[in-house]
Amino acid sequence: MQNEPIGALAYLGLARAYAMQADFVKARAAYHDFFTLWNDADADIPILHAAKAEYLKSK
Repeated sequence: MQNEPIGALAYLGLARAYAMQADFVKARAAYHDFFTLWNDADADIPILHAAKAEYLKSK
């Protein structure tokens, strides 16, 4: 999964699903996993901006 971008996006989808269920502890953990896998990604990727904004809302 570490070499495939789709694997990281699975964590993002999981985080969004948890957030929709108002399980913010699990959502934040899944966002953290996503950010860890995309640590070296280009900072200008729109999905990364969206994920960061969603992560901040889940506090």
